[in-house]
Formats: sequence, C-alpha cells, structure tokens
Amino acid sequence: MSLKAINLERVKNNVSNPKVWIVIGVSVAGILILTAETRRRRLKGRYVIREDYGAFIERFELLPFPQPPPPAAKQPLSGLNFAVSDVFDVKEYVSGFGNPDWKRTHEEAGKTAIVVTALLKDGATCVGRTVMDELSFGTTGENSHYGTPTNPAMPSYVPGGSSSGSAVAVAAELVDFAIGTDTIGGVRIPASFCGILGFRPSHGVVSTIGVLPNSQSLDTVGIFARDPSVLHRVGHVLLRLNPVEPRRTRRIVVADDLFQLSKVPQQKTVYIVSKVTEKLSGYQQPKHMNIGQYICSNVPGLKYFHNEESNLQNGTNALKALSSAMLLLQRYEFKTNHEEWIKTVKPRLGSDVSDHIHAAISATHENIKAYYKVRTEMRAALRSLLKDDGILVIPTVADTPLKLDSKKGLLTEYNERLFALLSIATMSGCCQVSIPFGKHEDSCIGVSFIAFHGSDKFLLDTVLDMYQSLQGQVNAVTSLPPSLDLNGNMDASELLKEKGNAAYKGKQWNKAVSYYTEAIKLDESNATFYCNRAAAYLELGCFQQAEEDCSKAISLDKKNVKAYLRRGTARESVLYYKEALQDFKHALVLEPQNKVAKGAEKRLRKLVS
Repeated sequence: MSLKAINLERVKNNVSNPKVWIVIGVSVAGILILTAETRRRRLKGRYVIREDYGAFIERFELLPFPQPPPPAAKQPLSGLNFAVSDVFDVKEYVSGFGNPDWKRTHEEAGKTAIVVTALLKDGATCVGRTVMDELSFGTTGENSHYGTPTNPAMPSYVPGGSSSGSAVAVAAELVDFAIGTDTIGGVRIPASFCGILGFRPSHGVVSTIGVLPNSQSLDTVGIFARDPSVLHRVGHVLLRLNPVEPRRTRRIVVADDLFQLSKVPQQKTVYIVSKVTEKLSGYQQPKHMNIGQYICSNVPGLKYFHNEESNLQNGTNALKALSSAMLLLQRYEFKTNHEEWIKTVKPRLGSDVSDHIHAAISATHENIKAYYKVRTEMRAALRSLLKDDGILVIPTVADTPLKLDSKKGLLTEYNERLFALLSIATMSGCCQVSIPFGKHEDSCIGVSFIAFHGSDKFLLDTVLDMYQSLQGQVNAVTSLPPSLDLNGNMDASELLKEKGNAAYKGKQWNKAVSYYTEAIKLDESNATFYCNRAAAYLELGCFQQAEEDCSKAISLDKKNVKAYLRRGTARESVLYYKEALQDFKHALVLEPQNKVAKGAEKRLRKLVS
C-alpha cells in the first residue's frame, strides 16, 4: 500500500475522533492566519522604512582637512557631517547620476568636486552618496533602481526630487546638512515635502566643476539643513561671502496670485510673516502684488511660448509660458550634453524619467535664442522689482506630495502647477530658500523667500534673523482650534492668552500655565502674560514660580496692580510677611480703593508688628 493510501486510511479510521477535528481546525486556521499575515506584510512592505530611510546609494567617509594651527580661526564647519547627491565627483569613486548604466559606463573620478573639497577644507566630514532621480530628471524623488528614499515626515508619500536622498538624510537627522543640485526644483521640492530648509543659490555663484550637468544655464548646487545657523554657515563657505556687510532694510512682497495656485494657506502665511516683521527692526510691513501680471508686462519674450488660444495678459497663462520656456531650455541643453550617451548605451530608465528624457532627446528646437532671451528678461524684471532690499514671498510648491507609485496621469497636471511656481527663481537666476511652515491637512508645507541674483548673503541673513520667530508663530497658529480664525487683528500670542484664560476659568490650572508659557515664547515683553501665569501658579501652590512671574511683570509694567497683589499673595504664602506687606502697599498707591489690598495690608500689619 502506498504512503498516500495509508494516510487516507488513517483519516477514515479517525474521522469520528473529536481530537482529530480540533487538530484539523487549528491547522486550517493557522493556514488562513499565515496567508492573511503574508498578504498584510506584502502590503506593508511597500512602505516599509528601510535602514537609513533608503537615503544612501553608498556609504564612505571623507575626513576633513586638518585644523590649521593658531592663530588661524577654527574651521567654520568643524564637527558637522554631510552627504552628497550622486552627481558630485569624489576622487576614486564613480558618480552614478542615479542610474546603474551610467555608473557602469563611466570611470572613477580623478578629482573631487570643488564644492565638496571646500566643505572638507572648512572642517566638515562627508559620510556618503545619496539617491536621486535619474540623470537629475524628475520631481518625485522616486528611483526604480536604488529604491525611493522614505520621506520621514510622510512615509507613504514621495520625498520629492531630484535630490531626494540628500533631503531625506537631513530630515531623518542622519547628517547635519547635505548638498544636491537644483535645476528646475531639485532642492526646493524635497525640502518642502520633507519639512526642512532648502537653499537654491543665485545661478553661477557656486562652482559646478565636478558636478554632472543636466542643464548648465539652470543648474545650481543647493543646500539642505534643519538648522538655519548650519545653513548660514555652509552657505558662507560655498559662496565665499564677506561675513560683515551693512545692514539693509527688508522690504517684504507677497505674491498673492501664487497662493491662489497653491494649497498653502495664504491667510495663515501672511499673518505669520506680518506678525514677525512688525516685531523685528529693519523690516517693512508686507506689500501685496500679482507676480503673474508683473511678469506678463515685463517679459515680452514670453509671447513665443504661450498657447495661441490662451490670453497671455492673464497672469496664470504668463506663468505657464514661463515654465514652458524653462522646460524647453532644459531639454535643449540636456540633449546637447547627453544625446550621444543615451542613444549609444540605451540605458534602463524608470518609466516617468524615461518619458522626460526621451522628450528631451527627440525634441527639435527652432527658436533657441528665445529661451535665453526670456532668461535675460526675467533677470532684469526681478532686479527691477526686488532691487537690493526686496524679499518675494511665494509658496514653494503648489500641491501636497503625491502618494508613492501614483499614476502618470496625475503627475502631468501636478507638474504643470509645480513648474509655474518654480520657474520664477529658475529662469531669473535669483536665490531662493524654502522654509518649513508646519503642516496643512497633515502635509508639510514650505514657503519660499526669493531675493535678487547675487543677494545670497542678504537672503541667508534674513532667514537666520526671522527663522526662530517664524517657527514660534507657526507653532502657535497650528495649535489654535479651528474655531479661532486668524482675523489679522489679534496676535497669535494674544489668542494663546485667551486660551489660557479659558483654561483658568475652567480650573484647568496646568493647561492654563502651558498656554501662557507658549504666549510668552512669542512675546516676552508682555507683562499680562507673566501676571496671568502667576495666577495659575498660585492655584497650583507653586508660590516661588508665581513670585518670579510677578517680579518679571512688574519690571515690564510698574503700574501692574494685579502683579503686586499676586506677588504679595505668593510671599505671604511662604511667610515672607514684610515683603508681602510692601507689595500690597504698592498696590494701594496705584489703586487706593482696592479692597483686596486693604484687607491684606490690615492683616499683615498685625503679623509684622
């Protein structure tokens, strides 16, 4: 009898045994659970966070140059580490341009890129090379060969590209800063999507020697950082800036029409910027303009790029024409640089990047001079608008990040809106910083400051000057309940005070202290905030903290009767009767009919005498 027949016979003989049915039931359940778990893991695996968030193609260590002996100053980047995108030459390594076929068909670099050497000379340590969109094409940061880096802020969404790995390495705190290239948004997009700072310098001011080109007329070497002081230091190293220059007044210009194209909330942004600028010296209150209309009126060369069926006088159509000129210029120069290699090697390319590259290679260009004409006119137009003291405020991108593996159809329309915003700095050559502005609908949002070409130090100084106050206002506004609308008349700190007052009335003393503390962070010169927090501390029995807050309030406002009363109460509670008596006397000088002060003075006189 065969083994199969024997097993069948055993089953027949034991079919009435309850234990057999229990075993069969458990086995079937186990199979079902295993199948479900396998399916769950497969689904989850699509968005699993890999080691190092998948940011790096390869890890290595390039040590900084030795610190020069005294009296030489300490290297400005000492102690910082950084990563580079897969476009920067590193001696004895092959720059892969984000594509294995490129890496396979090219040799090791004989020299290290000038920018990388500059960072090493000034004390930074390079720890590796990061993933990017192939051949610097693409806006999502996805790479079918090396895997897509995981956006630390939103793991199921794209990190943005082209310099995705560098942005992720910074956002995930794997490095202090990173560099990548920004041709038509390669630094600004991922900075916005990952919630970090991203700087595109003025075109041509940072060396691109030793950097693989996409489009020389548009390529720049950009910087990612979490900390504005790190961005400032790295910027000074790469730009070789004079550390001291006369302080200039800042003139803020908000591009209202671009916020209409974007999901970044305009009211919130303008409110935050307005509240910060009114408290900082040397800043004018924001002015408003329609940048699309301005470009339409001042860049006549756009007439070659607009759809004949559309009205170029419409600002939005002018921006579409500008982005068309940008993309045509990029394709023309990319084709000049890489057509021979593409046709000879026929590299394996990701589907989205493949479309971009084949469009560039197959494009015919009839009016090349018009591309460069628009570029020249845009620079002149932005010079006239911003001069040497203007900061243009725009949304960094139009939409929130796409989900991973989104359909191609979505990307076409998505990029059209995206490029309308990115083309302004790209085609004018101006410098731009994307600044994280919290979240909107659970997505990171970035707001950009643009300064005229060559005003990089001015822009970096402005960001360093404003950043802490901006983040304070962003955090405060984000924490407000939806019922409290920003009406432009009440400061965020005042709204927090009102929340503190409501918590106090509801006898939620600890919550009240938290709200008053947040209000103080935004405005340390408001005596009422300290005085109100002291009242909550008194209820909690924290008499020392209450006394300190009242003393601070009195130093800010010598006529604050409540501060004297509350400090007196705090001091009396810890048996400092003489000091308490003096506080109540001060209160009576300011408000002779105050019943609380009269009663306390009478009571304390008996205790002191």
